[in-house]
Amino acid sequence: MINYHYEGKFHLEDSNKYTSWIKNVLESENAQLGDLSYIFCTDEYLIELNQKYLEHNSYTDIITFDYSEKDIISGEIYISVDRVRENALHFNEEFNRELQRVMAHGVLHLLGYKDKTEKEREEMRTKENEKIKMFHVKQ
Repeated sequence: MINYHYEGKFHLEDSNKYTSWIKNVLESENAQLGDLSYIFCTDEYLIELNQKYLEHNSYTDIITFDYSEKDIISGEIYISVDRVRENALHFNEEFNRELQRVMAHGVLHLLGYKDKTEKEREEMRTKENEKIKMFHVKQ
């Protein structure tokens, strides 16, 4: 089950389309959906979590908490809508596409993909792009 929660004014348009897409992403990686929650929030909400749980004092666009067991993917994915908007402007990208990138990024972390090294970041970006293309495929 995929749930969406909002800590702020932002709300997804057509959450059913996003749900179908995320399910297809998981299926494409031979994983099963467990309980997955997306929490869309502000910078301030996310930096508080970053400080409390990760002991980082910096803004970020996403924090993922992994509760997966084997190939059953479960977790909480916190996304700062403020960061997504700023990154979209910075990279001259549409907001919705940048949002899809970050949403896919969180799921990819739950699937075991990392982004600490340059090689891992390259693989992550390739996978993000692959999964974003799936958003436009028949759901």
